[in-house]
Amino acid sequence: MIALKIQDTINIVRHLTFYRMWNLLVLRWTYFISKITKKDYHRGQPFSLSIEPTTACNLGCPECPSGLKQFTRPTGKLDLGLHRRMLEQVKKSVFYINYYFQGEPFLHPQFLELIKEAKKNKIYTATSTNAHFITEQKAEEIVESGLDRLIISIDGMTQKTYENYRIGGQLKKVIEGTERLIEAKKRLNSKTPHLIFQFLVVKPNEHEVEEVFELGKKMDIDEVRIKSAQLYDYINGNSLMPENEKYSRYKLQPDGTYKLKYKTGNHCWRMWSSSVLTFDGKVVPCCFDKDAQHVLGTIESKTFSEIWSNKKYASFRSSILTGRNQIDICKNCSEGAKVWL
Repeated sequence: MIALKIQDTINIVRHLTFYRMWNLLVLRWTYFISKITKKDYHRGQPFSLSIEPTTACNLGCPECPSGLKQFTRPTGKLDLGLHRRMLEQVKKSVFYINYYFQGEPFLHPQFLELIKEAKKNKIYTATSTNAHFITEQKAEEIVESGLDRLIISIDGMTQKTYENYRIGGQLKKVIEGTERLIEAKKRLNSKTPHLIFQFLVVKPNEHEVEEVFELGKKMDIDEVRIKSAQLYDYINGNSLMPENEKYSRYKLQPDGTYKLKYKTGNHCWRMWSSSVLTFDGKVVPCCFDKDAQHVLGTIESKTFSEIWSNKKYASFRSSILTGRNQIDICKNCSEGAKVWL
């Protein structure tokens, strides 16, 4: 698996151009200056984006506003024309796009067209799926699309533990979909997509951590990742919080309450390096703004470059540098935390 991780990293590097490398250096330098001076100073454009294919989802996971239908924003899917405009505006600097924000990407009927369009612009593409819609034909289409990385959520080793979190889901479909992808890669002699089993550790499944590694090895999966869960209601404990603190983002205090294990400071690399575009063209600061409450602009009325450099974005960055813990979406943020275990 280590060799395959290295192979995936090399694949990302291959998507760099001279300008993209220079832009990345500029971003790092201006971020460093901003951290020191506590003043918003940025040059360059983001090298990474999250683009949302759809807000629709077939499952009802308890810590996901999409699955629970708790959004104030509408359910919809990304228009192909709008997507092309997005790429045209960012392709010079962006070399990594995660086609996932909220929702299940494969519910977008033309999802793989988004991937193909990005690949035309020499952009590394990734997405995350619950793997319920991967037929034999779809598996082959995924491999042929050029998708570079596919994260498969597998949060239980039995149907009972799996459906504890992935409500409405079937573990059997996840396993079968993964097998079809592995077979399609072999049949087409393709190294991509890099397949990752992602195991979100919660109390009902924490005893199965070792089993997911065994399954990954048995199936010849490229990588297995253990991820800690972000819980919205955690201060007084949560029924999903793992008993083993190693797998939790939260630490028990002497008074019986919980707090984040990791220290957060007045800084955030994401605000300099990346951004999030919703299916309807809104630009929001990061993936923690799930309901798009901090819209910094819209692609329908301004170019991404104009939005990235506008006063609203600059003001948000400044607020991060001076009082990050006062911002609602930052209070339970994993920036700087050990999310992958």
